[in-house]
This record gives sequence, structure tokens and C-alpha cells, in this order.
Amino acid sequence: MRKYYLSLIIGFVLATSTQAQDTEAPMREASLVEVATVDAIIKTLYDVISGPAGQRRNWNKFRSLFRPEARLNSIGKGADGKAKLTTMTQEDYIRNVGPIFDEKGFFEKEIGRSAEKYGNMVHVFSAYETRFVVDGKVEVRGINSIQLVQKDGRFWILNIMWNPETPDNPIPEKYLKKS
Repeated sequence: MRKYYLSLIIGFVLATSTQAQDTEAPMREASLVEVATVDAIIKTLYDVISGPAGQRRNWNKFRSLFRPEARLNSIGKGADGKAKLTTMTQEDYIRNVGPIFDEKGFFEKEIGRSAEKYGNMVHVFSAYETRFVVDGKVEVRGINSIQLVQKDGRFWILNIMWNPETPDNPIPEKYLKKS
């Protein structure tokens, strides 16, 4: 009888843990449609990093947009007022922004684009604006410089470098239009 109850308990635990796993949203990689064109991969990039406070980002999808050797680079000002470059891997970026995204909302959207393609390489200047609440005030604007390569039937991000707009470095008008 004791074995019977133990079997029942183990069966119940296994059944409920399987049900719990089935109800969680899987953190899937980007679909081929999400990386098939320049427009698609840029939209997917902005979508995957945007969301309200506490919303878990799909970091598997984020990772799948990039080549393994890709880098993310931020240009800002250091404490001394001079330009400061921070270079990160995808994992560095996730470690740096993950806790911030848990605490604050982050919504970044494209407000203009200039793109050039040659062979299998594409360079995109993507002007952006960032908000902490979906319809809140614009906190930051700037430009994402994104290098893409078309390989294996899809686009991959090789490099992103972003530079926020400042009063002495406004976004040029030509980057605020879609080309």
C-alpha cells in the first residue's frame, strides 16, 4: 500500500510539473520570416528588446539575430565629458540591461532609416527613440548603426553601435526619414 501511495505522489508531481512546463511561453529563436529581410530583422530587434517593466525578454530570440562573433557598442560620455566607447558581446548586453528591463519599462522604436546594400552586406543607420512607458515621454533619441550580412538564406547582425542624441550632436534630418 505504501508503494502505491508513493507511486501516486510521484505520478502527481510529474503530471503537474509537466503541465506547468506546457503553460509557460517557450523562449524560441527568431523564425525565418523574422530574419528574411532587412525590414524584418530590424523590426524583430526593436520588438525583442522592448516591453514593460518586469516583462521577461526573449533572450533566445535576441541571440538568434546575431552572428556568434557580433558585438554591441555604445558611445556615450564618460565622467570626464569625453567620448566613451563600451563594447559588449550579446551575453554582456543581456547581463547589463536585463536587470534594468526588469525594473523599468523600455520601449525603443525606429523613427527613421537610411540603408545601403552592396552584395551580401547592408549598413543601416536606424534613428530611434526610447520611452520607459509605451506612450510616455521620449527619454532618449539617437542612431543605431547596424551592420548586417546576408548568409544562409537570412540576415544576421554583425555589429551594432549606438550613439544617443545630445544638444551639440542632434540627429541629422536625413536620418529621420525612411529610405
